[in-house]
Amino acid sequence: MHIIVGIDPGKTSAVACLNLSGELLYSSHAAYAGLDWIVDEIKSIGIPSIIACDRQPGEMARKIAASFNAKLFSPEKEMTVLEKREAVRKFDLRNPHERDACSAAIKAYNSYANKLKQAEHIAKSKNIGEIDQIKSKVIEKYSIDEAIRGEQANRR
Repeated sequence: MHIIVGIDPGKTSAVACLNLSGELLYSSHAAYAGLDWIVDEIKSIGIPSIIACDRQPGEMARKIAASFNAKLFSPEKEMTVLEKREAVRKFDLRNPHERDACSAAIKAYNSYANKLKQAEHIAKSKNIGEIDQIKSKVIEKYSIDEAIRGEQANRR
């Protein structure tokens, strides 16, 4: 399963994973957890298409994205605490590190949401089952038609 992962690395690190429909699958945090913990948490959930941060990414975020060959996403300007709270309100995350990780993932999802929904609609109308795979290709900058043609070729 392809996922969008928000991370909040630091003294206390957090990870939040969304599916490619924007639904929260997993959220966790740990004190004094490093790169290995974050990578292991992500691997236990799925294959990241995007690694997202709530601010400009640091070295750890770059390493994590590179280790999965995932896109690295960060907002143009740092998200405010109010924006983060509003973004995760429906998920009721009380831990501030998980909130930050989840808000980053949501911000990344929202930047691709229209294209992902369009890809899903077209794939369903053509009765193509591997919608997750098609959405992942769209995130990689394939056109929807290219992603669908590639998936149809894989089915043969």
